[in-house]
Amino acid sequence: MEKAREIFRAAGPYIGRVCVTHTVSVRELALVLTLQPTAIQISHPHKLPEYRPYQVIRVIRTGDPIPGSADAVIVDSSMGKGISYDHEYAKNIISMSKIPVILAGGLNPDNVREAAKLRPYAVDVASGVESSTGIKDAGKVMAFVKNARKAHDEA
Repeated sequence: MEKAREIFRAAGPYIGRVCVTHTVSVRELALVLTLQPTAIQISHPHKLPEYRPYQVIRVIRTGDPIPGSADAVIVDSSMGKGISYDHEYAKNIISMSKIPVILAGGLNPDNVREAAKLRPYAVDVASGVESSTGIKDAGKVMAFVKNARKAHDEA
């Protein structure tokens, strides 16, 4: 939490601050919210107030419905483990959703064009552009962005 506070302080007032949490603990979630994020990404179906000063991005897996209490959803079958998303499920969710759909799960520079062709609101990548755990590779990041843009321009 202290590292997150440090990052949030350094970000300044005009930078969006998103907390990503997998906690199932209501107490831990309350602690995260003391950071005053502009958005929170959660993978557990916590009950949150209807009126809140932050946006909620809910993670959904293959077969999950679009939750009514979300401002956006992330389709990520692997829950951050780098396993590829379900193409048909993602396509259906993107076509029927009234809220932004972010596509994640196993994305990398080689397959992001295919994902971007589905026209999600955004694509999310982590391990797919790393040279080793937690270390981003600048070349892979640049290739990822280039390929995502190329697919977007072609659509």
